[in-house]
Amino acid sequence: MDADVIVVGAGLAGLVAAHELTSRGRRVALVDQENAANLGGQAFWSFGGLFLVDTPEQRRLGIKDSFELAWSDWQGSAQFDREDDEDSWAVRWARAYVEWAAGEKRSWLEGHGIKVLPTVGWAERGDLRAHGHGNSVPRFHISWGTGTGVVEPFVNYAKQAARDGLLTFHHRHRVDELVIEEGAARGVRGTVLAPDDSARGVASNRDRIGDFELTAKAVVVTTGGIGANHDIVRRYWPERLGTPPAEMVTGVPAYVDGRMLDISGEAGVRLVNRDRMWHYTEGLRNWDPIWPGHGIRILPGPSSMWLDALGRRLPDPCLPGYDTLNTLKYLRTTEDIAEHNHSWFILTRKIIEKEFALSGSEQNPDITAKDKAAVLKNRLGKGAPGPVDAFLRKGADFVTAPTLEQLVTKMNELTDKPLLDAAEVRRQIEARDLQLANPYSKDSQIQGIRNARRYIGDRLGRVAGPHRILDPAAGPLIGVKLNILTRKTLGGIQTDLDSRALGTDGDPIEGLYAAGEVAGFGGGGVHGYNALEGTFLGGCLFSGRAAGRAAARQTA
Repeated sequence: MDADVIVVGAGLAGLVAAHELTSRGRRVALVDQENAANLGGQAFWSFGGLFLVDTPEQRRLGIKDSFELAWSDWQGSAQFDREDDEDSWAVRWARAYVEWAAGEKRSWLEGHGIKVLPTVGWAERGDLRAHGHGNSVPRFHISWGTGTGVVEPFVNYAKQAARDGLLTFHHRHRVDELVIEEGAARGVRGTVLAPDDSARGVASNRDRIGDFELTAKAVVVTTGGIGANHDIVRRYWPERLGTPPAEMVTGVPAYVDGRMLDISGEAGVRLVNRDRMWHYTEGLRNWDPIWPGHGIRILPGPSSMWLDALGRRLPDPCLPGYDTLNTLKYLRTTEDIAEHNHSWFILTRKIIEKEFALSGSEQNPDITAKDKAAVLKNRLGKGAPGPVDAFLRKGADFVTAPTLEQLVTKMNELTDKPLLDAAEVRRQIEARDLQLANPYSKDSQIQGIRNARRYIGDRLGRVAGPHRILDPAAGPLIGVKLNILTRKTLGGIQTDLDSRALGTDGDPIEGLYAAGEVAGFGGGGVHGYNALEGTFLGGCLFSGRAAGRAAARQTA
């Protein structure tokens, strides 16, 4: 045996599994197709949001949360409807995860040196139904250090384990086959790729220089999802979301290619819920790209006017920051706009300075660097944060103008033909602006803005004071062209609560485990149809921990 356990994939879930194994004395071979600069995988690039329930941070801000409320929200969002089959383990994973988020998770994070900011964000506010999708209260805890800070301790553990002789890195080794013999996992085979010194996230070569085979008592698959492989995204795009866009921007590095899903299926592993996926509707073309088609997601506050490609205001619950997949469904299934790949925000300088955040560790250098002074200056001071201002000045999807007519002219210049009518856009904005004359309103978006500002965290740092879009004092006006941004698969390898991969007969395959996005973050789809945000990193942590501990017990 080359190791006690082979871990395929050096992202967050793989690193967590490797730590659980090496801390129990197991010898680990960590195999990844990228170079050493990419340790931590996609999680390194994330904003670092973590779903936590009933925390000291929430209580200090007056948020009343509980396991019961969080579990109600999760079930309303997941909408599990395959409980006798593809969701049978996902439901159990979901409840276990919410229990962890309401219990041990915070102290476990602190035990690894991972802390969260004192503010709590309100992501995925939902579909406006108490029993439907969405977070009833703010639960989005941002890691101090963003995703980079979450990854850091587990990278350090792996490097220390390598120095101690318990872990061997196999960089630039691409797994092409799981070796299953007599119903048990015994190793992997694959291709040795040519050395590549590219910086983190930059697409690397796929030049073959040899083959390899590694053997072990157990194999843990933690190879991530499909976000960079638009062919797979389109292949499994569900009919309920209409037609896939002809053009999308990519929210993950090129190595998030989904290869191991089909490879696992060929080895007899059961793949479930592949029609469930999570893509954003507020994507921007990165003016300073790192990987091919690099897109950045806006994390919007609730105040921007959202228009479709033809300039019509989106209906409820398609409001900024409310319901990701309902908005995606509307944009892709409405007959006269489905041929277009974009929508629009119209907002003011006052809104962008307070409400625009950008997802990603590199777009939040103050938090990533753990610079408290910079955080206070950027988040509570005047003006837009530096990365937002850079997009405003340099981004291909941004236009500004002093008047609405001039703005619409510039917006029309960003499309192949002019689709927006300035008079119709004005009519809708003026109707919206009339709703601000009183502290109450029939307009659901205005209601949402006022509701958000009752929460001190939003009022201080996330939601602009209600004002007229056409108020010159709040200008200039800003138009933002929004693209569909690929991100996650919500399905994958079906696993039991020990992260054991199940075969097509529904029974565990001896010695084979799966964790992270390749396993639908647990059970083959812990989120069901919808994510509550802050649950992807946490799903990697939780399932990677389970896989590592179970594989350690097996190889004792």
